[in-house]
Amino acid sequence: MLQPATRLSHLSYELRGALPRLADELEQQGRDIIRLHLGDPAAHGITPPPAVTDTVRHHLTASCGYGPTQGLPEARSAIASYYRDRGLTALEPHDIHIGNGVSELVLLALQALLNPGDEVLLPSPGYPLWAAAVQLAGGTPVFYRCDEHSGWLPDVADLRSKISDRAVALVANSPHNPTGAVWPIEILRTFTDIARHRRLVLLSDEIYAHIVYDAQHTVLARLAPDLPCLTFGGLSKTHCVPGFRVGWMALTGPHSATHAYAEAVTLLASLRLCPSTPAQHGIGPALRHIHRTETHLTGPGGILRQRHEDAWEALHGIPGMSCARPQGAFYLFPRVPPGHRDSTFARTLLREHGVLVAPGSDFRWDAADHVRISTLAAPQQLKEAVHRIAHHAATVS
Repeated sequence: MLQPATRLSHLSYELRGALPRLADELEQQGRDIIRLHLGDPAAHGITPPPAVTDTVRHHLTASCGYGPTQGLPEARSAIASYYRDRGLTALEPHDIHIGNGVSELVLLALQALLNPGDEVLLPSPGYPLWAAAVQLAGGTPVFYRCDEHSGWLPDVADLRSKISDRAVALVANSPHNPTGAVWPIEILRTFTDIARHRRLVLLSDEIYAHIVYDAQHTVLARLAPDLPCLTFGGLSKTHCVPGFRVGWMALTGPHSATHAYAEAVTLLASLRLCPSTPAQHGIGPALRHIHRTETHLTGPGGILRQRHEDAWEALHGIPGMSCARPQGAFYLFPRVPPGHRDSTFARTLLREHGVLVAPGSDFRWDAADHVRISTLAAPQQLKEAVHRIAHHAATVS
């Protein structure tokens, strides 16, 4: 009998689990399913900048061989320049690792960092990859609470109470998935103060850095040049190319404190040989045209902004449901009607009304009373989805 490794027994990633499989089955039966469970702009017809795709296409034939372990030099130079413009003045191309998406780099970063039993502080709710990656690396995830009543900002008192002598790292995520909260600079300064006092490594997930609405995103590492900090970013969300799997990780802090760790990351990265070469050619033009995101997508009248605002306005008006207004990303995280569990609400919504959303418990929110809804769908489809959700909420209330 072929048995899976025991370390997998507590892992889950339900965003591609039972409910999406049920949606596939219903579609095969001829049902009309509106999928609002994933953050994939391309799946909803939001196209990438031509400068990115044209450059990748141009370099395709010349990209068939292995590339450098850390990524193409010109791509890493573009990333380093991008961050230097945002305050990381000491960052150099050799401090950058490019990966096949941020997900791969999170796994590499934690495998290089953690010893068995080391604790990593993670936001709750939070993106489920982080907890799974900590466990796969032999560590223990410890969750600090984000507070719905403060717009889903971290509860600093709760965070402080969760730090033990086994803690080695603190994860930040702004703009935040699944709530869309953009953490203000005061919160980020508190994080750096805590990391400095407790000697914690900072890991900052900033994949939604340019998906903000009437808020200001701050690169966390800019506030802590004296601390080891890993900043994660990529093209999936800001440039609508999640299928390209282009992510990066920037290591900052005193080189005397980070050198050995950087060598360990490079060793692990070399085991996968190199990141996929073709899509790396799109990094330079993508970062040179970053203003496109801030105008075409999130600026006044931008595609993402308009769909986001329309969805929030419509959903916020549903009796029995409430939703803190997000300032970033492209998700809503509404509370389901009182007395109903998120998983039951989501399953019934899918079976009876043909709308696929993600239960909040998939994001380590143990209260199990919220769902995550993507706002990326086309206006008419979003309008229909909210109509179905309102009907479902009225039925179960």
